Amino acid sequence: MEQLKEKAIIVGVHVLNHPNFAYSMEELKNLAAACHIEVVGELSQKVTRVVPSHYIGTGKIQELSQLITERNASVVICNDELSPSQIRNLESSLACKVIDRTILILDIFAERAQTTEAQLQVEVARLQYMLPRLVGLRESLGRQGGGAGLKNRGSGETKLELDRRKIEDRITALQSELEKLVARRQTQRKQRRKNEVPVICLVGYTNAGKSSLMNAMIELYNPQAHKHVFVKDMLFATLETSVRSVNLPDRKSFLLTDTVGFVSQLPHHLVKAFRSTLEEVAEADLLIHVVDIANPEYEQHINVTNETLKELGADQIPMIFAYNKSDLTEHPYPLLKDDFVYLSAQQKRGIEELTQLIRERVFQNYMQCEIVIPYEQGRLVAYFNEHAHVHSTNYEPNGTRLKLECRVSDFEQYRDDFLQL
Repeated sequence: MEQLKEKAIIVGVHVLNHPNFAYSMEELKNLAAACHIEVVGELSQKVTRVVPSHYIGTGKIQELSQLITERNASVVICNDELSPSQIRNLESSLACKVIDRTILILDIFAERAQTTEAQLQVEVARLQYMLPRLVGLRESLGRQGGGAGLKNRGSGETKLELDRRKIEDRITALQSELEKLVARRQTQRKQRRKNEVPVICLVGYTNAGKSSLMNAMIELYNPQAHKHVFVKDMLFATLETSVRSVNLPDRKSFLLTDTVGFVSQLPHHLVKAFRSTLEEVAEADLLIHVVDIANPEYEQHINVTNETLKELGADQIPMIFAYNKSDLTEHPYPLLKDDFVYLSAQQKRGIEELTQLIRERVFQNYMQCEIVIPYEQGRLVAYFNEHAHVHSTNYEPNGTRLKLECRVSDFEQYRDDFLQL
């Protein structure tokens, strides 16, 4: 049997200087759908500032109460993060469950988290969100005992302290586990830097097609690897960082990283909890900003991604733009123009053009040369055949002549062992 969906009314406060209000309400609907909630009504209020006690004014509360009854809704979803007292007051006035945008996103993350690390990060974020909201849950119990001092505290207050301590202990334990995973990843990153393998990160709004693009590149350059990442047309399909090695035909290789998609008003609890994962972005050599060009709000998506990158300290890293889903627009593709590539990961068109742009940006430390390696240094011939792009090989009386493109660092390291022509 199909699970019955909860019915919800979404509520938003349009603060007058908020230019993207209509879009954020539309996105709230999508977030609700991702949480298997059916939106049956919408209410908004234009104000100069949010009402501190109830989020919306008393007139709107009456209007909302009527709407809940008419549409047979069981939950109200607010478009901002609410304070504990706002949730408490609204639930009291409406006699209905009230949740905010933050808990909605946290629920989606909790449902989608697959790896141990993602699950730990989501749980930390949820607990940090819950901690200040315990008071509302226990307020009525806190009045059970009178008097002053610790001995005469109400049982509810004691329970509140116990709950708070339990949550704080759990957060500490989870963060300790996460630190071990972070240390492991830092070791891996150090090893990559030692090996001089460039790291390229796919960044962008949620559901822009980052994972599809990663799979298209793997299929083109490493078809035997069978290392596809999970892809689905939904918000936050990817919650864990996936790293894949891409080996180009000319012996150049780089690591391609798929990251968590961004969304407007991404809860600070999540940004904080996922910071260790998102550090991959801050240490990349190049960012590929994947944009769903078929989405009418793509410019807003670009702005949100740029703001999130700035918050992560990754706004100074060189960036190229991959305008994905071009097959759903009138725009010609594949097309390469300056730092932009119009492509379709679904159709696997434009991948070579994107690779050309990557080559130009990250493989600048390569040089063309012609060398003769003495026969007694045969190991170097094997090394360059594996790590460089050898255009031609000729055997001469005094050694093996190679015409090749190699890393400057490799050339410098072995220059005493061969003759440069």
